[in-house]
Formats: sequence, C-alpha cells, structure tokens
Amino acid sequence: MTLEVPMPVPVPLRWLVSEITSLRAGVPAERTPLVHVPDADTSLIFRTTSARRSALLVAGPRTRASYHVGKDFPLCLRLRLRPGAARLLLGVPMTELVDRVVDLKELWDGAAGLTAEPGDDVRRVLRRLQSALPARITAQSNADLARGALVRATAQALRDQAGQQREPIAVIARRLAVSERHLRDLVRDGIGVPPKRLERIERVRRVLARGGARTARWAQLAATAGFYDQSHMSAEFRTLMGVPPAAFFAGRFPSLQPC
Repeated sequence: MTLEVPMPVPVPLRWLVSEITSLRAGVPAERTPLVHVPDADTSLIFRTTSARRSALLVAGPRTRASYHVGKDFPLCLRLRLRPGAARLLLGVPMTELVDRVVDLKELWDGAAGLTAEPGDDVRRVLRRLQSALPARITAQSNADLARGALVRATAQALRDQAGQQREPIAVIARRLAVSERHLRDLVRDGIGVPPKRLERIERVRRVLARGGARTARWAQLAATAGFYDQSHMSAEFRTLMGVPPAAFFAGRFPSLQPC
C-alpha cells in the first residue's frame, strides 16, 4: 500500500510551508489506488522513480479529485505551500497552474540549484529548499509581500468558517481595509481560484478529514463541515470527488486513470 508519513517542517520554512509529507509505494500486489483530492493550495513535489530518475515539480491548485493506478515511486516528498506563498515563490499568477503539474524549472529561472540530482534523498533536498525558498521571498518588494499577506489572511478567514455563520467576502474585505473587488482579484491571482471555489473545496476537504464518515450521521457531518444540509453536501461532494460520500468511503471509486 502507499504510505503517507507526515514530517516536521523545518523552522526556516514554517512561514512558507504548512506541511511536509513523505509518500512511499508498497509492493505492487499491495499497492492501493492513488487518489488526488481537491486542494486549493499549491505544492512543491520531489519525486524519484525506480529508474533512479528524479524531479522537482509544482502541483498547482486541484479543483476536482482524480484517481490513478498506483505507481512505483521509491520516494515522493510533498511540501504544501501556504496561501500567498506560491505566488511570491514562483512569480506567476496561480491561475496559470490550476489543475496542472509542471517542472519547477519552467517557472523559476534561478531553480538550477534546486533541481533534483541523482542519488538525492529527503535531507539533501530539504537543505537546499531551506536556503533557497526564504531567499526568494526576501527578494520580493514590500508591496508583493503585503499582497501575499492579504491572500493568506483571506484564506484563513474562509477556512475558519466550518460550522459557523458564513462571513461574506465583502465583510472580510472591509476588515482587511481593501475593496471587495481588489480582494477577489488578489485571491484569484495568489491562490488560483476565486473565494467561492476555495470555500467549496474546503468544505469537501472537511468531510474527507473526518475519517469516521462511514459511520457518522450524514446530516450532522454536513452541518459541522459548513454545508446547508445533507443534500447540499452530497451534491458538492459528488461534483468535486466524482462519487457520492458513501461510495467514496466504501472504496467505490471512478475508473482509475494512468498517473
């Protein structure tokens, strides 16, 4: 089976990276389907293959789930970037990366020192990133840093609404002392999806995070995840995940595609 192991985020990266996960594939007979769930955040991915090839990739925001046949990847390291950080690091609007995976070299002219090398391991890759990523941020202008801070604050406000009365984006904009239109533009540019799409993704991710959903009361789960009711949850889940909640948690996935 595929093993997903959380790793501590090094101190120099904590203001840029929300989590680091190491993934390793089991033997082919035990390999489970690889499910990529919706995620509004962009990730840096270091990957090696059985042919001893390696690469540093950028996985942009993912608006819908995808299901793949498990592959043999001896090592895969994922660094999930905080909202607003990816735009500063990569230098392109995140709208250009929605539902895409690209080589880091295509986005970052100075990434030559970061590209994967034969024989790389987790420690060597993290050492290079600990040096390069913060340096990339400190080279940005104060205006760019301020825009990144607004994006992060908005994303945090939208994600904190689970089980609470929804705070309209206009209210968030007033609290952050910017216009609603400007804030919507910042979110699209800095995250890749508009605020409403971000909310939809986060609600579904809350359902996914509650692993006991197979035995939970669906109506209660819908309320705690921020949906209007159970039918709203089921419809949104099916749209983003491709199957209803009960089918997903029972392991009844759509047809698997090549990775």
